[in-house]
Amino acid sequence: MKHRLLLSFATLTLLCAAVFGKSPEIAPSYAWKMLPPLGLHEPATIDTLLYNYYLKSVPSDVSLAWASTGNLGSQGLNMIYFERPKMSDFFFHDPLAHWLPVQGNHTFYNTRIPMTLLSYNFGGGRDNSQDRLTAVFSGNVNKRLQIGANLDYLYSKGSYNNQALKNLAWGLSSSYIGDRYEMQMFYNHYNELNKENGGITDDLYITDPEQLAGGNASISPKTIPTRLTAAHNRIRGQELMINNRYKVGYWHVTPPNDSIPGDTVEHREYIPVSSFIWTFDYRKGYHMFKNQSPEEAREFWTNNYLRDDGTDDITTYWSIKNTVGVSLLEGFHKYAKFGLAAYITHEFRRFNQAVDSIPLFDGRPEGLTPYPFDAKLAPKKSENLLWAGAQLTKQRGALLRYDVTGELGIAGPVAGDIKVEGNISTRFRLLGDSVTINAYGTFYNEEAPFFMKQFVSNHFIWKNDFGKTRSLRLGGWLTLPYTGTYINAGVENIQNLIYFGPDCMPMQNGGSVQVVSATLKQDFKVGILNWRNKLTFQTSSNESVLPLPKFAVYSNLFLLFKVAKVLEVQFGIDCDYYTKYYAPGYQPATTTFYNQREIKCGNYPFMNAYANMKLKKARFYVLFSHVNQGLMGNNYFVMPHYPMNPRRFQLGVSVDFAN
Repeated sequence: MKHRLLLSFATLTLLCAAVFGKSPEIAPSYAWKMLPPLGLHEPATIDTLLYNYYLKSVPSDVSLAWASTGNLGSQGLNMIYFERPKMSDFFFHDPLAHWLPVQGNHTFYNTRIPMTLLSYNFGGGRDNSQDRLTAVFSGNVNKRLQIGANLDYLYSKGSYNNQALKNLAWGLSSSYIGDRYEMQMFYNHYNELNKENGGITDDLYITDPEQLAGGNASISPKTIPTRLTAAHNRIRGQELMINNRYKVGYWHVTPPNDSIPGDTVEHREYIPVSSFIWTFDYRKGYHMFKNQSPEEAREFWTNNYLRDDGTDDITTYWSIKNTVGVSLLEGFHKYAKFGLAAYITHEFRRFNQAVDSIPLFDGRPEGLTPYPFDAKLAPKKSENLLWAGAQLTKQRGALLRYDVTGELGIAGPVAGDIKVEGNISTRFRLLGDSVTINAYGTFYNEEAPFFMKQFVSNHFIWKNDFGKTRSLRLGGWLTLPYTGTYINAGVENIQNLIYFGPDCMPMQNGGSVQVVSATLKQDFKVGILNWRNKLTFQTSSNESVLPLPKFAVYSNLFLLFKVAKVLEVQFGIDCDYYTKYYAPGYQPATTTFYNQREIKCGNYPFMNAYANMKLKKARFYVLFSHVNQGLMGNNYFVMPHYPMNPRRFQLGVSVDFAN
């Protein structure tokens, strides 16, 4: 409780400073994200908007259909397939990737005035409190050199027993944009601790509490028993990425303009022709699963390979990747309408997993599950990998822009891998507004991650000879700002898809699975009344291999107005909904989601009533999440045995101020 009071006081102080202080508004010149492997810039935005700030406190903010264990910051899987990230080399952190500072979500800022963005969101009571503090700082030493820092602290006790989590993530960054030399770098570190409850023991506690409570229609969520009480996961990781680019070119000198009286200054501009690139990427991952209740373990898990008095599994991974490239820059000559680059990437990976020190056959203690193979799997593995790649880009011009990147695996397990990604877009005027059309395509032929082929732990051991997974995705999107319309449609074919079966073991589908997806965003506005909608239709050709909800929608009806010409207000109610489907189950020992064909989830609206407000540089909200609990049925499960959070009152404040 003390830490919440301290955070509230600090945030209130900053709020007062933001509202009544005389500091100027934040003036970011631009913001961007770095695209690997060559460090291209992708335009980004700064999070200071009023719209839907309250969703930072709701787990379902991640996706229209987010299968998770329920708590904010807990493991989850995006059930909108076209938004789902690919499996990484260290799959343990994939379910938490949305909450972690991983590659791809780091933003760089170039500002004329140093800026600090601070947010504090909180809710619940003593037994189910939820607190999140985030901070972002960026400042320019000069117009070329920038430094930054970020912090994200999330602590939530959870609405149900044995569900608490604590996540501390922080990072440092810097960039230098010069005529000849450019540098972008960031270092991120995260440490997340999650209690695992295995789900509630009986779904009737949610769907029909009177049957279990002897006529009492209300049961406190914290009194519902859970399948696990002494288990937890810890995920740690860090990444250091440094992108360097040295540009070679010439100086273009513009003589003084005789038409301007007194102009005697020559103007010099450096015109880069080509550049040499080096990108260094170091990553490290750590996973620990611990369970201190042997009795619960015997009921929850089928196998105990290493010990039957509890579980203490540790799995680690690290890699060092170096990319060296050369590029011809777009626009250095009037006939150079595109940029062209070639590069080589070398990576060294190291994997470490549990060691089985028990004899394979004779002398193996009674009660342990027999080892499933004739020879033990090696606890350590090193890999050397080599790729060659090329990139064709056109990032300038209003009529046509495109980018194509291709990679070919040359050595190591990735030999024969192919990766091709491409986008092409055009923009034109229609009804006085700018219309954008974009087409995209990807083709992957990739080796299975090491831990999918070989893994050792107390409850799961597997050894697989998986073939390469091949996938082809084609699609496009269209924006019509005049009508507030966005349409995205695509199709993907996946061969040899790897997934987790009902026994929580990885499997590979020998055939093909097709996914067709279409998303529509449509906004309506009449005066101060606004209605914003996002609808996704998707279908899988093999639901037993790749189950997906066929239809998902997010709808937000609100009033947007000003009070006394200074206080902006967004007041409304929103709703998440998706159709019933065989939702995945969750396996705590490996933090993975597995297919099951017994229980369906969905067909339940999750609604929030809220008021968002913005005064000068301060945003704040009042939120009543899951306001419809008990009004539209009680079958509010996101996964088998994992219910949604019950009704909760939450508050938040965000201060954006210049130093």
